[in-house]
Amino acid sequence: MTPGERGGADERAWAHPDDLEPIRDALIEWYEADHREFPWRRTDDPYAILVSEVMSQQTQLGRVEDAWEEFLERWPTTADLAAADRADVVGFWTGHSLGYNNRAKYLHESARQVEEEYDGEFPQTPEGLQELMGVGPYTANAVASFAFNNGNAVVDTNVKRVTYRAFDVPDDDAAFEEAANDLMPAGRSRVWNNSIMELGGVVCTQAPRCDDAGCPWREWCDAYATGDFTAPDVPTQPSFEGSRRQFRGRVIGTLREYDELEIDALGHRIRVDYAPDGEYGREWLEGLLRDLERDGLVELERGDENEGPIARLRR
Repeated sequence: MTPGERGGADERAWAHPDDLEPIRDALIEWYEADHREFPWRRTDDPYAILVSEVMSQQTQLGRVEDAWEEFLERWPTTADLAAADRADVVGFWTGHSLGYNNRAKYLHESARQVEEEYDGEFPQTPEGLQELMGVGPYTANAVASFAFNNGNAVVDTNVKRVTYRAFDVPDDDAAFEEAANDLMPAGRSRVWNNSIMELGGVVCTQAPRCDDAGCPWREWCDAYATGDFTAPDVPTQPSFEGSRRQFRGRVIGTLREYDELEIDALGHRIRVDYAPDGEYGREWLEGLLRDLERDGLVELERGDENEGPIARLRR
């Protein structure tokens, strides 16, 4: 993969791997094997999903769960919500600290629209769902995906962080939109959007948990290879120039070119001031290589007493 130029979009916003199928399969298999069991993931009722999406816009998912269940117990259908007194709906919203009261008003109005303008049936496309009061592109895609398996890619903060780190997607809304839709397999928006959002929610967090959470994209991830886990919502790391993560990237890039190298030959290729017995010599480089070996990126074959180890990429 040739990384894109971070910080701005060009005609093609990102340079993706030639074969996306293994990437897609790895993520979906990881998600289906184990994921957080939120109750709205066990329904395809568009009303219940809309309520969960609106509630979660400003509230942690753990707190949303109880409020969502209480809300649906009180107003189980769009007909029930449309018939409710708006003051009661707003009072519920305030009482559960669910953010701006306007969202409760919009939800109430959208229920009235479904009943009066759509004969009680939700639109099934992102474009149709955006006709409902207060439903923007993100929420429309989410409801179309999770209720009807008929959405485009959902692009939230988690998805931006994942695609920025994994595939060097530029920090640009159009670039994120393009990358997310390119990655999503046709006809699988329900499982795909759940999967990539879960990846950002539990693994590729602001402080990433690549190994201990078993990230399925380590094989392809640019950040994992270089050690640079900066992201749009993560504070900029210390200067990259001269940093340990810069030399991790140089080691990976050099071994991709040469397949394997004796440690001193590798050292001279990754920094001009390399000296076997110097400050940045064998001891420093072996420490760097041991880190990469623990991360599963490099293999070290121990040499004899007159030669340093041989380093090669793990295949």
